Amino acid sequence: MGKSFDTFCPMGPWLVSADEMDGTNTHVRCYVNGEERQNAATPDLIFDIPTLIETLSAGITLYPGDVIATGTPVGVGIGFTPPKYLKSGDVVRVEIDGIGVLENPVK
Repeated sequence: MGKSFDTFCPMGPWLVSADEMDGTNTHVRCYVNGEERQNAATPDLIFDIPTLIETLSAGITLYPGDVIATGTPVGVGIGFTPPKYLKSGDVVRVEIDGIGVLENPVK
């Protein structure tokens, strides 16, 4: 549900094709107000990308350009003691090797 609500799960400003990056070892980092909250790579996924595609395509028709939203690495706000929830005015920055940076304010 966390990736499904209106205005949730922003993407962009662009996507790249499989020949432009190596998805088998891609790092993803997330910062909130400059504080690193998440830092992980695709080898850390429980299931590798081919397995995810195979499993999903067994019951769902996948088309070029479809996005598969997986789980998230350690570092989500609810996992802290006390929890660190996002609030209005926070700035979330996500960096993905080979794709670029997406930064959004929280409102």
